[in-house]
Order: sequence, then C-alpha cells, then structure tokens
Amino acid sequence: MDKIILIDGNSIANRAFYAMPPLTNSSGLHTNAVYGFTTMLLKLIEEEKPTHMLVAFDAGKITFRHAEYKEYKGGRAKTPPELSEQFPLMKQLLEGCGIAQFEMSGYEADDIIGTLTRLADEAGKQTLVVTGDKDMLQLASDHVTIALTRKGVTEIEAYNPAQIKEKYGLTPGQIVDLKGLMGDASDNIPGVPGVGEKTALKLLHQYQTVEEVIAHVHELKGKLKENIESHVQDAKMSKELATIFRDMPLEKEWDDMKFNGLQTETAVPVFRKLEFKSLLERLDLTAAQTDESREPESPLQLVVLDETNVGSLIERLAEVDVVHVESAGENPHHAVLIGIALRTSDTSYYVPFELLASEAGAPLREWFADENIPKRGYDLHKADIVLHWHGILLQGAAFDVHLAAYLLDPTESDQSLSALTSKYGLPSLQSDEAVFGKGAKFKVPDLEIVSEHLGRKAAAIQQVIAKQQEDLEKYEMHRLYYELELPLSKVLADMEKQGISVNAEGLQRLGQEFEAQIATLVQDIYELAGTEFNINSPKQLGEILFDKLGLPVVKKTKTGYSTDAEVLEKLEPYHEIVRKILHYRQIAKLQSTYVEGLLKEVRPETGKVHTYYRQTIAATGRLSSQFPNLQNIPIRLEEGRKIRQVFVPSEPGWHILAADYSQIELRVLAHISQDEKLKEAFVHNMDIHTKTAMDVFGVSESDVDSNMRRQAKAVNFGIVYGISDYGLSQNLNITRKEAAKFIEQYFAVFQGVRRFMDDIVKQARTDGFVRTLLERRRYLPEINASNYNLRSFAERTAMNTPIQGTAADIIKLAMVQMDERLRAEKLRSRMLLQVHDELVFEVPEEELETMSRIVPEVMAGALQLDVPLQADVSYGSNWYEAK
Repeated sequence: MDKIILIDGNSIANRAFYAMPPLTNSSGLHTNAVYGFTTMLLKLIEEEKPTHMLVAFDAGKITFRHAEYKEYKGGRAKTPPELSEQFPLMKQLLEGCGIAQFEMSGYEADDIIGTLTRLADEAGKQTLVVTGDKDMLQLASDHVTIALTRKGVTEIEAYNPAQIKEKYGLTPGQIVDLKGLMGDASDNIPGVPGVGEKTALKLLHQYQTVEEVIAHVHELKGKLKENIESHVQDAKMSKELATIFRDMPLEKEWDDMKFNGLQTETAVPVFRKLEFKSLLERLDLTAAQTDESREPESPLQLVVLDETNVGSLIERLAEVDVVHVESAGENPHHAVLIGIALRTSDTSYYVPFELLASEAGAPLREWFADENIPKRGYDLHKADIVLHWHGILLQGAAFDVHLAAYLLDPTESDQSLSALTSKYGLPSLQSDEAVFGKGAKFKVPDLEIVSEHLGRKAAAIQQVIAKQQEDLEKYEMHRLYYELELPLSKVLADMEKQGISVNAEGLQRLGQEFEAQIATLVQDIYELAGTEFNINSPKQLGEILFDKLGLPVVKKTKTGYSTDAEVLEKLEPYHEIVRKILHYRQIAKLQSTYVEGLLKEVRPETGKVHTYYRQTIAATGRLSSQFPNLQNIPIRLEEGRKIRQVFVPSEPGWHILAADYSQIELRVLAHISQDEKLKEAFVHNMDIHTKTAMDVFGVSESDVDSNMRRQAKAVNFGIVYGISDYGLSQNLNITRKEAAKFIEQYFAVFQGVRRFMDDIVKQARTDGFVRTLLERRRYLPEINASNYNLRSFAERTAMNTPIQGTAADIIKLAMVQMDERLRAEKLRSRMLLQVHDELVFEVPEEELETMSRIVPEVMAGALQLDVPLQADVSYGSNWYEAK
C-alpha cells in the first residue's frame, strides 16, 4: 500500500535553523539548517518507510495572496543569509538522496501540499504532512495526518481529525476560522484586535464559523462586540488568507514522487561536501566509491619482518623512500601503535613495533632518528608524536602527503589516503574503516591483513607524492609548503611533546573557589526566586522567570519558555536574578570544562598537558588545538582569565613570557586594501577602533565614547570576517536596519576597503579561487553560481580569506623563524603554545631581557607589510601574570 510523505520545506528549514546550534563545514558554509533537516528526513524514512516523498518549497516572496492583501507576511524579517545560503544545499541534498522537490511561482509550499492532499484524499492514499505550521491542520482528513514538529525538528506530534477535535474542539475546516478571528502575527494576518486563541475557540464552539460569529455579533457584549463589528472585513479577509489553496495547476504525477530508498551513490558526495560524517557512519556510507578511471591494482611485494629476516631491510635502508606509522586513537599523545611500514621502490616492509624496540631493531631506530635522512609519509606530525611516546625518535620529515593534500584543497573534508588514491585515479586502496572498523567496532585484524594493508598504504603514499609534487609546482605552492608548512609541522610536534606544566594543586584550589562561588550564587538565586528549584532545568527556570516573576517572554519553544543565553541577556535589565543566573552558568561551565576537564588531561609522568595542533583543519590556514583545546579558554570573564594562573614554567626560577600581535588582521587589511585612512591609523600608532569611530560617526577623538568605540570595534572585526547585517545586529543587539547603516557608513569612509572587496570578488569570479600573500589558495566553486545565496556566501569568503589567511600565515612564519632564532642563539627558552595571535614561551631568568627583545622583533619582522606589525610582550610567574 502507498505511503506518501509531503514535507513543508521552508517551515522545516526555518525551525531547524533556529533549533540547531550554529554549524559550518571546513569551507565555512553554514550547515545547521541542512543538518537538522537531514536528521528529520532520515528519521521519517526509517520510521515511516514511505513509498512516495516530496518536499515543497515557497518559490518567492510574492504570491497570489499579495494581490488581495499587500501586507501579507509584511512583518517578517528578511531571512538571514546564514539561513538562505542553506536552501540550495538542502535542494542538492534532496536531489542526491533521490527525494522529489517542487516549487511553483506565485504559490507557497502550503498550496502545493494542499493540492496534493486533496488529490490523495480523492485517491484514498495514506498521506503524512510534516510541517511546523499549525495552519496545515486544516488539511487533516481520514487519509491525511498532519505531523507538527516539536523540540526542534526531529520530534513530531501527529494530528488526525479526532485529535484536532480533542485538542481544540474544532473540525479541521474550522482551523481557518480560528485564524480569521485571532489572526497570525507571523504571516501579518490581522484577525480581530483583542481576540486571542482562547476567545476565538470560545466563539467557534458557540457559532462554528467566522461568518456565523459576524451574523450573531448582536448577541455579544462590550469591547469584544465593538471590535468584531469594527473589523468584519479584516476577519473575513484573514480567514481567506489563512485558507490553503487546494486547486493548483499541478503537473506532478504520483510516479514523479516515487521514493525508491536512499540513493547512496549520489547521496554520499553531498553528505561529504556538507561534512555530515556522523550521518554517513549512521547510514554505513563511509566506504569509498568505486571509480572506473583508476589504474589497475598491481601485485604487492611485501616482506613481514621479524628478528630472523630484519637484515634484508637493514641492507636496503638507503633505498627506503616512504615510512608509514599506523596508530589507533585520534589523540596522538595517547594513541596505540599498530605497526609500521617502510617502502623501497619495489617492496613494502612491515615492521612490528616489538621488533623496532628490540636489540635487533637498533639500526632501524638510528635510521628513524637521523635528521639528515629524508622521510616521506602520511601525517608525519602525528607519527612523530606517537613514536615519541613509544620511546622512538623520528626526524628528517621531507614530504607529508596529508599536509600537501590540505594545501592543495583545504575545503575537501576527506583527505584520507584512500580518498587521495581515488582523486588521482590510482589503484584503489581499502579505507581504514573497512579494515579496522570504527568506534566500538574498531578491532586490529590478524598480522596477514594488517601487514598487507599497511604495505599497500606505503605504496600508495609513494604514488600520491609524485602527483602532489607536480600540483605544488603547478599551483605555485612550492615555497608555502617547503618553507612554511613542513618546517612548522616539526615545530608544532616539538611544542606538543614539550607540553606546558600545570599546577594541579592550584587548579584544584581554583575548582574549590568556583564551587564556593557556585554555592553562593545558587543561594542568591533561590532567595531572589523565593523558592528552591533546579537552575539547570529550562522548564523550572522558565516557570520561575516568566510565571512567578512575570518577566517578559522573549522566545517560546515547543516545550515552553526559552531560557537560552540570548534570551537571558535580553532579560538582564529586568531583574537581578537574571544576572546571577548568567554568572552561575559561566562559573559552572568553567568548573566542568576547564577545571575538571584540564585535570583529566594532565599527563601523570610529566605533570603537563600536551595539546595537539591540527594543521589541516581550518580552510583559512589557522591552527586548531585539541586534547585539550588551549585556544578556547574564556578570557573575557575574570574567573576565566584565572584559569591561566595554573599554567606555569616547568623549571624553578623560570618565567612564562607571552607575546601577541596587535590588530594583525586589520593591519593585513590595511596593507592588502591600500586604504589610506587605515594605513594612516597604523603608521601613526592610533587606536584603530577609536579612529574608526571618529571617521564613521564624524566626531573628534575626545567625543568618542565607550559605546561608539564598542560599535566601531564590532564593525571592524565584522568587516574582516565578512559579517552580514544580521550577524552585526546580533552582536550589537541593534536592528538589522541600524546594522546595515553602520556597514554602509564604514564603506563610505574606508573606500579603499570597499574597492579591495569589489576587486577581490571580480578576481575570484575569473580565477575560481583567492590567495593569501603567501600564495595559500582557497577555492570558491560557488562564486559564479546562479543561485544568489550560494554566490553571496562565496563572495563573503573571497573578501575575508586573504585577510584571515594572511594573518594565519604570518604567525606561522613567526613560529618557524622563532624556532630558528632560538637554535641559532643557543637559548634554553622554549616555545610552548600558539593561541590565535599569541605565542607563549617558558624562559629562564637570565634570558628574560634577550627574549623580551627578540620575540617582538621576530614577530614584527615575520613578513614585510606597508604598515608596521606590532607584537606586545609581557611575562610573569604564570600565564595569567604574563598577560
């Protein structure tokens, strides 16, 4: 029997966007709405097993309803670009999954679904409509069930006519009468003033329809009678506007909506582009796709070594071309070493770790440790750390396939070796997931399978290197790779192995301070509330704030009142309890994430935390820190800054020295854009935010107040990050109109910046990519897309990538040059951390003066710009004091 699912695309996308936390893929595309939408689709497919599916979309802003009432939907804010850019992605995803979609000019998704449910009714077909819009309840019938989304988008509440009767005491047809009387603010449908849902239901229980209410208005009294008499036409028009049109000239046949299950062949590339890894795993779609253009697989010459035949490799060590270290676990500081493969021109050698660590493996260990012997492999940075914790030194990295893959295409999410062999048309290589399994299913297979897999990986690395070397030359990335990224990889590994000492006792004391502070805040909150309740329960907190204390309701969810951070920040001026709750949440987060979290990460044998810097994650070229993330310690809050007190030198009498770039991205913007006003500010060492406020607001320096400077700062950084008027309005808590005006004023003043942004977009349209000053590329395939939203996202990325990417390149250059300088001057000082624009060192007393001079000198001279680079340096007995 046929089972049809019709989905209200715009409604579900909107709900998913606001219900899901902000998500972006590595190329910066917003994906939270698509992710929420996709999880809902998968759940429906799994639970309902439909035979037919269709997602209906609105085709534009103007519909036939605007001819009747120009103000229809007039109160709605413009869709944020962060959402609108996701609609094309949603449509690509549907196409990939084999799910029909439809839109028609002049009509809304409601009308498409209304017409199809009428046809389904007539044909006796069971249909489920999925929407977030209660108006759709009017379509319910014996054959049509309406599923309204609850708690975001994955939970739904189904309504048939009996359930509508039970909840509202109405028939489905009376839903339009309900809207006729009470109106709908979201669609700007007026209804009758003063008539809410309660009054409207009471009237309809008595008189059944809008027309009957009007006919019996003389039986009513007071203000209600007066309002209805004065708004008869509004009530009739509102009912008409709320009535879904069910007679569209559809050319769709049921066969056009046939759903034959998820089309994995076309779905996988879209899921990969969106980086929905967890969904790929859930659907078991992680295996690589076959490619007929690949070279045929050749037989593998493999030698599995033990103490009896290790000599056969030792004799050929001078010919070894590739080293591959296989480990299990994402964090290399705690990874399990599985095995090692070495490769000559024609043979792969499998080296069990036990052999490498044994007496017989001594010549191999010497070879690994010799920095004059070039090593080529895949993710040598990780290999270096894993071997370090197993007592083996790896030096001499000369080529890293993983690093080259990232540089050549930083927005490609799958840079696995099996994906790279597919990309270059080389013989297929089994994915690691296929050999080892993943997650709870991970298992190291027997020696025969492991040795062959690693042997093939070593051979694949050899073949991929040849292709990548050609590409690096072709795309002018040779210097960026060999002079920056590859040496930086070694610098990072050394920093990570060194680690940073943590005063565990100090951290525990801080934890006790936070616990005491939390206890005090809890008591204060209880006193202000007049009762005890679970502060962590949104439901109980909502009841206290809105029912008991009567604060204004900012936002509602399906389950009640929203009490998220955005809501609480808006409510802060209304009651002291809100400030206390916000403070409580901040301290509780510090306690759980940074006190308890950091304590778990301290390595017992070193007393240090050893972070892991990912060089191949961010499309802009920025480094990412993990296990633990030391770039994310909140420092806007004094208690957050205190966390830095526990990071101390590892040797007595030493100091922590920190140096950070001043306004590096804005200085890069001044250089790239050649804007005279920006350059002037930096050349004369002015406060850039004050200078921006002076120019944008047209006031003298003495007239710039703290609010003006704050707004100017938000606009400055907003411009760098390609912020929209929506994003700026959220940051400054102002209207989108005001935010747009700010941006307009900024560009009127800084015309060089405007010119640069126009020119870079034109250049990107021609080239298909943009570059940093050091030739780092970022590809923008959507820059010439016909779809406005995809195109405008690519344009914003084109504008900000040269700025952010160059800033990232500069601090990386500074790190490489600083490492060289420390060695050249034979200093004992050590570089420990990189946190965005800041470098952190531990320094002996006698080198403080030297380091205070050379660190800012090296950082300022890392790259020559038309405006001076500036690094501010400070030091203390811990990281907190050094800032």
